[in-house]
Amino acid sequence: MATIIRMPEIAAGTGVAAVQTWLVAVGDEVAKGQPIAEIETEKAVVEYEAEEAGVVAALLIAEGESTSVGSSIAVLGAPGESADEAIAAAGALNARSRPVDGAQDEKMPEATPPQQTRSADAAQAGTQTGVAASVDLEPGDGSAGARSSQARIFATPLVRRLAREREIDLATIEGTGPNGRIVRRDLDGAPAVSEAAEPAAAPVVASTDAPSTDIPHTGMRRAIARRLTESKTTVPHFYLVAHCRVDALLELRRQINAADVGKVSVNDLVVKAVAAALREVPEANAIWTPDATRRFSSVDIAVAVSVDGGLLTPVVRGVDRMPLSELSATVRDLADRARAGRIKQHELEGGSFSVSNLGMYGISEFSAILNPPQAGILAVGVAEKRPVVGADDTIEVATMMTVTLSADHRVLDGALAAQWLAAFQRRIENPVSILI
Repeated sequence: MATIIRMPEIAAGTGVAAVQTWLVAVGDEVAKGQPIAEIETEKAVVEYEAEEAGVVAALLIAEGESTSVGSSIAVLGAPGESADEAIAAAGALNARSRPVDGAQDEKMPEATPPQQTRSADAAQAGTQTGVAASVDLEPGDGSAGARSSQARIFATPLVRRLAREREIDLATIEGTGPNGRIVRRDLDGAPAVSEAAEPAAAPVVASTDAPSTDIPHTGMRRAIARRLTESKTTVPHFYLVAHCRVDALLELRRQINAADVGKVSVNDLVVKAVAAALREVPEANAIWTPDATRRFSSVDIAVAVSVDGGLLTPVVRGVDRMPLSELSATVRDLADRARAGRIKQHELEGGSFSVSNLGMYGISEFSAILNPPQAGILAVGVAEKRPVVGADDTIEVATMMTVTLSADHRVLDGALAAQWLAAFQRRIENPVSILI
């Protein structure tokens, strides 16, 4: 029996996603649980696995094309079922699932003989792209009726909506999708109608000797802007600063790396100390929810990773139970895949606490913005030589590292946050305790 594959809701609250890469082609047999597509969200690329077994009868959107969550993106047929039979059966399923009140839903094409479904050129284009050129499931997404009413501008409803929001004239865009269809990526960098038609309408702010270039916002940049604006305006931040002496920490790291059991970074030791402090002060291992403060039994910590065009915070699970060598390898793997754009959505979710380290850039001290719904983030500065007052009131040189705790006051009161930061400082200044 035919199965309709719909765009999944990869992340909570996501209304739109894109197929970055199809991992199967028309005619391939698919097993349940087999990855069939890489779905792109604002921050990650996620492998989507088939929920049923079958044979790929049609791929309904092109690589790089966006559509709304719940829209049909592919059709699986039963073994021995032809593509036309599967598409027809899927159309019947789709018709039965439409709302009783007559609200418009997707349209499945009727099965027609292969020679009537597409011209030779269209068939060739469909074969080259791996997308069924004769199959259009979304109303107005380039079907014959929609094309004639839109002056032969081939674009999906999502692209038309984005074009309206950005004031982009689709007639000026050259589509790179199948058969010249305009897809989401074609809108990046396109000028708004008001910018093209009325360049003199806005006052010129920059001087004539200071030319500028507008860099279009990426999905990641928009997501960062939205989440951090939400955090800064809705979460009551407060900040605590500690100056940690790290000579013993650096010596421990030197000894570990000299043993040639895998390279360990200062940041690995910081993350491990954060986990130990959360074990010591479990009240801090919590987040705010509308109905309760949710306290966790496992210590899951997000580690900030700088990537092209933004920042990702993959989460390391069970840091408190993880050997240091395993933690180091896990953080390195997550960071490498984050920079390569291969991180999974579930690896960006969860955790109660984050670590953001700018020490490698020579930054002495900074304050970080909380990553909701997490209740704490530790901003870590560079380890550097500074004059300090010794036990006998003499001035000596020590290697110091300044850390700043940003805390959600709804979860952590000042005294509790101070208790946690003191626990962290004890661990970082007596690093053998990190390994116990």
